[in-house]
Amino acid sequence: MSDNLHFSNSLRRMLLNNRIAQILEILVVFLAALIIIRIAQPFVGDNPVLRQSIVWIANVIMLFLVWLGLKLRGQRWTHFGLSLKYLNLKSFLLSILVFVAALVGFLVGSIVIVNIVGIPENADMSGYNYLQGNLPMLIAALVAVFIVSSFGEEVIYRGFLITRISEMGGNSNRWIAASVFISSLIFGLAHFEWGLTGIVQTGFMGLALGISFILVKRNLWILVLAHAYLDAILMIQMYFGGS
Repeated sequence: MSDNLHFSNSLRRMLLNNRIAQILEILVVFLAALIIIRIAQPFVGDNPVLRQSIVWIANVIMLFLVWLGLKLRGQRWTHFGLSLKYLNLKSFLLSILVFVAALVGFLVGSIVIVNIVGIPENADMSGYNYLQGNLPMLIAALVAVFIVSSFGEEVIYRGFLITRISEMGGNSNRWIAASVFISSLIFGLAHFEWGLTGIVQTGFMGLALGISFILVKRNLWILVLAHAYLDAILMIQMYFGGS
């Protein structure tokens, strides 16, 4: 018992004070997802539903590892801005502003990619074609997306990633700025299946969400709500055959 307690305390001190251990924690969270996706993809083939399910499963695994890091430190979800006291009318109103900011970021990404490739190009959303005209699938997808993407991605890319990186530098302005940039870059790359256009668009959207996370004093519920609006629009658009 004493040996386990000593190991737990040592691990806690490392995660709180050792930058190498903190970097390794971040790498473990994202490498675990990448490994799961790489291993599973050959078995699911080109089936869009199964491919999307693998991504959702990977996100759930990432959430578990994020929670494990909190537990080992003796912290709670409130450390990432997830407290029920933050979920109020003001949060709902601010989420609309953040939603607009994220849309603007997405549009800026569209403008940037047009200037890069020289011609207008849409993100590759063919992986969502299974939603077209399929109401039961739309409802199921919305429920899954709200839990795994709207909530999960904000916890992972904003709450976890921005907080952990900025903590490495003592939450100095320079490190906070770096954490927002890095999180938006990784968020964009995580949407690689959307093609280059999708990566750039979601990267700029992630930048808007990251900046918003800092401006709303790290109330993560605001971003979860804003992300839910974005996901709902995307899913409904695909249901009606949008591209």
